[in-house]
Amino acid sequence: MKRTIIPLIVMTLAATACQRDDSAKENPLLTASDKPYGVPQFDKIRPEHYEPAFEQALTEARADIRALAENPEPPTFENTIVALERSGARLNEVATVFFAVQSAETSDEMDAIAERVQPKLIEYSNDIYLNPVIFERVKQVYDDRSAYDLDVQDSMLLDRTYKSFVRGGAGLGEADKERYRAITGELSSLSLKFEQNALAATNAFTLNIPAADSAKVAELPEFVRESMADEATARGEEGWTVTLQQASFGPFMTYSSDRGLKEKLWRAYNTRGIGGDIDNCGNAKRIAELRLELARLFGYPNYAAYVLEEKMAGNVETVDSFIDELLTATKGKALEEVAALQTYAVESGLYGEGFRLMPWDWGYVSEKYKNARYALSNEEIKPYLELENVKQGIFTLAEKLYGITFVPNREIPVYHPDVVAYEVHEADGSLTGIIYMDFFPRATKRGGAWMTNYRPMYTAADGTEVRPIVTLCGNFTKPTSSTPSLLTFDEFETFLHEFGHCLHGLFAEGKYASLTGTAVYQDFVELPSQIMENWATEKEFLDLFAVHYKTGEKMPQELIDKIVASKNYLAAYANVRQLGYALNDMAWHTITEPVATNVEAFERKAMEPAQITPYIEGTAMSPAFTHIFGGGYAAGYYGYKWAEVLEADAFSLFEEQGIFNREVADSFRGNILSRGGSEHPMTLYVRFRGHKPETKALIDKILE
Repeated sequence: MKRTIIPLIVMTLAATACQRDDSAKENPLLTASDKPYGVPQFDKIRPEHYEPAFEQALTEARADIRALAENPEPPTFENTIVALERSGARLNEVATVFFAVQSAETSDEMDAIAERVQPKLIEYSNDIYLNPVIFERVKQVYDDRSAYDLDVQDSMLLDRTYKSFVRGGAGLGEADKERYRAITGELSSLSLKFEQNALAATNAFTLNIPAADSAKVAELPEFVRESMADEATARGEEGWTVTLQQASFGPFMTYSSDRGLKEKLWRAYNTRGIGGDIDNCGNAKRIAELRLELARLFGYPNYAAYVLEEKMAGNVETVDSFIDELLTATKGKALEEVAALQTYAVESGLYGEGFRLMPWDWGYVSEKYKNARYALSNEEIKPYLELENVKQGIFTLAEKLYGITFVPNREIPVYHPDVVAYEVHEADGSLTGIIYMDFFPRATKRGGAWMTNYRPMYTAADGTEVRPIVTLCGNFTKPTSSTPSLLTFDEFETFLHEFGHCLHGLFAEGKYASLTGTAVYQDFVELPSQIMENWATEKEFLDLFAVHYKTGEKMPQELIDKIVASKNYLAAYANVRQLGYALNDMAWHTITEPVATNVEAFERKAMEPAQITPYIEGTAMSPAFTHIFGGGYAAGYYGYKWAEVLEADAFSLFEEQGIFNREVADSFRGNILSRGGSEHPMTLYVRFRGHKPETKALIDKILE
């Protein structure tokens, strides 16, 4: 999951009263929603509404902060800590909607608004953290905390608030405070520019195969040809067109034997953001340099040390040891897997004796090898994974585990025609929350898959419980003129993964928005999502929905066994590849001096311990690595593997007690999904599982 990072002190939703001009009455972002459950008024919101809404909301937010700072009463938990939590309500609402939409349905106008608004949000945030009067009030409450009758949530809110001020520069000298303002302002702008460049670079390249070259697509499965033809038609081109969007790029790389075309595509994909008009190399180096400087302002040797202090792992040494342990245990098998593909490619006659397996060959050769060794291909799996059936199956899984139901509501407006909104209800009929589902790729939508909030769960000042609004975004295979959307197994797992994040948001309970739902340590947030992937190969679950879209036949056990076996045979390779990404992330964020070499050279050295396929000169992932340079995973990408350790151990309890066991599910919901960040994640995990997790469970899973 990649979450939109909004540079505000807290995510709060209490009502804020403030004088407004008449124009606010016409702005759907500034008026009470007349839609079901108070959802955003997407049928009325237009890009031109955002900036006036931000300006009005900032005015209100600053009034909240001014009132807090000028409060003549002695500071207390309620009038200082809770008041901060509830300040800037409208600003949080506007920002949450804007940044969520910008990821899913952007435009040049939306990007331009973001560039103008981001500095103002950073300035507002800094004005809070760097205000000595407010910090003194927060510090006094923190120092006197034993005098208050605080419950677990209150204590965590106080601790988080105090640390946020300290880490936000409140304790710095005046000169350092000004430098902190400048650094955070520039970082905000650069991170936004980095994401915009990555999307632009992805959209900038297409490969068109003219109608006269039909032989080059004849070998491709029908769904790939149709998708390419539809893409060409949409672009006013003849023949077939491939883009760098994964839903287009991936299938072509998997099924085409044309090494020339695939090398061209692969190089285009792996040089995104390198040079030209959409260069991100300078942005990456400058972001890393600024993060280092920021960390040093607080006395940390590097940015990773600063970040990891507020993670489950705790420090750089733990992360380095964790990566090394997994890499040492699995790299040998990963090299064996690569060698096996090389041997197969030649011995099977796919290629001649002089063939050397290159990165652009991986998808094609591995698919052929999987089909030969396990008599399995994506084409055999896809007919059983029709998207609508998959969706209903996942809904049924949630009902069996947690008793919730999903009901589409066409009266809820959406931000794009592809999107469908669902009400989610508990078994007693009460509202759990609202979920938007947005499945298909488009040029205005960034790549990958993610979950985010349109409204987090919280308890209002009057005691009213406000339920969450979440969204699930993907870039799944689109239906064609003759075939419904049929998912690859990877897409099916991705759906389950992001749905797990959505459950984490939907099941949120608590008083404070900054502590509910997915507002947890970053290396813990992937547990609720990655554990869901385990159900993907459970026959008892698949029988609920996985039927051939033409014949109605259930997915046979033999096919499921092949899927499990095929997943296992490249598990070590996939593990090492992810560890390579984590090494790259840690390298960028453990620098002690600005990076003097070019990005390609820096990345190559960083990822060398995990390099198991030939390195290709002139390519690099860093200039398009939005997770760490645009999103919130800086010094945190290891968290995906960290969460795999947690989920491997956690799911074993479902395996022991039954994959639909309500007692285990209720415990997982009560101790993990609903608790958010109200307690330390290790406390929550041990309460659910009974012991701390170990890497052995994951290593055994990879090597089996």
